Amino acid sequence: MQRTDFSRMACSIARTLDVIGEPWSPLILRDVWVGLTRFEQLQGDLGISRKVLTERLNHLVDEGVLERRPYDQRPRYEYVLTPKGAELVDLLMVMTRWGDRWLAGEAGPPVLYRHHACGEVSVVDLRCAHCGEPMHANDVDLLPGPGAAG
Repeated sequence: MQRTDFSRMACSIARTLDVIGEPWSPLILRDVWVGLTRFEQLQGDLGISRKVLTERLNHLVDEGVLERRPYDQRPRYEYVLTPKGAELVDLLMVMTRWGDRWLAGEAGPPVLYRHHACGEVSVVDLRCAHCGEPMHANDVDLLPGPGAAG
């Protein structure tokens, strides 16, 4: 399938979407993160066609988000998050918070997060890396960065 190439745009959101912007990719990353690392496990959980899953896995490996590791002599492979992929899971956790707040309905969130450091169930909270204060869309000004176009 021909996709629009966002990788050359001077926009970090567009470049990120070039890597994980089609709907299956974040779900594949989620599944690998929770321990479903083999093709058959991923296909069974997602109900995705073999062709589409193969294409998405190849793309995520090519982008350096997943690593393919042999686990059998046939060869068969499992998929593991690279450091680049693990950081993308942080993005998915922010998406989860939004989905839990606005879309979970009366049933509530389908998954809870227990923080290893304190042992408490919590949610992701965006904070400024400099001062530690909450950081949301209305709390920032956009300034041209060194990679800005033009």
